[in-house]
Amino acid sequence: MLNTFNAWFNRHPEAIKAIVEIYTWQTCPYCIRAKILLRWKGVQFTEYKIDGDDAARTQMAERANGKRSVPQIFINHQYIGGCDDLYALDRAGQLDARLMESQG
Repeated sequence: MLNTFNAWFNRHPEAIKAIVEIYTWQTCPYCIRAKILLRWKGVQFTEYKIDGDDAARTQMAERANGKRSVPQIFINHQYIGGCDDLYALDRAGQLDARLMESQG
């Protein structure tokens, strides 16, 4: 059934090779929205829940060019940006290609 569903919606979770990381807060609506898109595409990602953890937020900001808002998303250790940036990549037809790249 799931294979039929994936075929109908042109989803290919088996082709995803990228390492995806996302820094989040539990109740952040933009974090939830970003995770929905990643899950819809069948992405298995590492989530860093940084609610109230200043040290983790500082570490995130160091990786995210000083950005302290959440979510902050990385694909194959490359900084992507936040929720709006993730959706913009998808609208531009570039997200799937990045998700299919293996870490190199």
